[in-house]
Amino acid sequence: MPDSSPLLFQPLKLRNLTLPNRVVISPMCQHAADRGHATPWHMVHLGKFALGGAGLILTESTAVDPRGRIGTADLGLWKDSQIAPLKAVVDFVHAQGCAIGVQLAHAGRKAGSEPLWEGGAALSAERMAADEEPWERLGPSALAAGPGWSAPRALDANGIASVVKHFVDATVRADKAGFDVVELHFGHGYLVASFLSPNANHRGDALGGSRENRMWLALEIAQRVRAAWPAGKPLFCRLSAVDGTLDGWSLDDSVVLARELKRCGVDVIDCSSGGLTEETRALPVPRGLGFQVPFSERIRRDAQIATQAVGMIVDAQQAEAVLAAGEADLIAIGREALLDPYWPHHAAAALGADPGYERWPVRHGVWLAKRAPGLARARAEAAALSNEEGKT
Repeated sequence: MPDSSPLLFQPLKLRNLTLPNRVVISPMCQHAADRGHATPWHMVHLGKFALGGAGLILTESTAVDPRGRIGTADLGLWKDSQIAPLKAVVDFVHAQGCAIGVQLAHAGRKAGSEPLWEGGAALSAERMAADEEPWERLGPSALAAGPGWSAPRALDANGIASVVKHFVDATVRADKAGFDVVELHFGHGYLVASFLSPNANHRGDALGGSRENRMWLALEIAQRVRAAWPAGKPLFCRLSAVDGTLDGWSLDDSVVLARELKRCGVDVIDCSSGGLTEETRALPVPRGLGFQVPFSERIRRDAQIATQAVGMIVDAQQAEAVLAAGEADLIAIGREALLDPYWPHHAAAALGADPGYERWPVRHGVWLAKRAPGLARARAEAAALSNEEGKT
């Protein structure tokens, strides 16, 4: 018998992993790690989304190399001691019936910036040099990300091989930590995205020039990670479907790349946009409701791969409509989840999938259900009183 529940709350099977629903918590930088190690902040930050009923939770950008951190307090999986603190978070999330994935990343030429609440500016070379972990901006070519950013060191063949190895090694550690999903971060102007874009990649060798050459690093990492990641576990990839620059990486390019990533064993494309440069001539995508959903729909249709829509998806009806229109397979929320960590439970109620708090953790739901009749009576009495007062 077909499942008549809302699409947002129907399970999704990806390889051997079955997600209980289609709500994903998007990666959100917290800048709260201790030399790359998860802290109690991460347990509470990620754990509350498990209590909130998400089907899949993705960690913030997690550096595969200390030189590739976005900020000084980023999560990392560049050494074995970082496994255990993340495993504690993973175990808690699993105990709540949710899945959890890690987003692996190398910030490349955008490594080294302040947290947003401190201004978000690029760190100076002096400040990066003073850090206890080695730190260096790297890229396909010696082209800065924009005003205020130093030019990266262009990677040679040995450096590129080292980057690929870092991704593979971090993947092995992710499996030891018990993660269900690895997401490769190939967007937002970070290292792999800078290789993809003709506006950041001016190489004259086999990794520059044509689109096929510029895709080599992305595909090499995807293939190598897929080989290192258990066959039963899904592999996601975040792309900037358009990189936000004049004559840069386009949606047509992303469709081609998505097809090739699928051949490499990638299961889901997480469809974001922008971030290549900080220059004022950039072409940002207007940020209206669901502004990136059309990217997800196009890639899903033309590359024949599952997609994850993200960006200004704010309520249950909007999320359900995206799925019903065949524009995505998963719905990712970020800032909405910060505003309301219980967004999935509230969405289930709004769509009629949980009228009695049954989806909530039992330690919460039983109390909410006990309160519900009295609260309904109190509200009805207050409304009646208000009506009576309005008549006098």
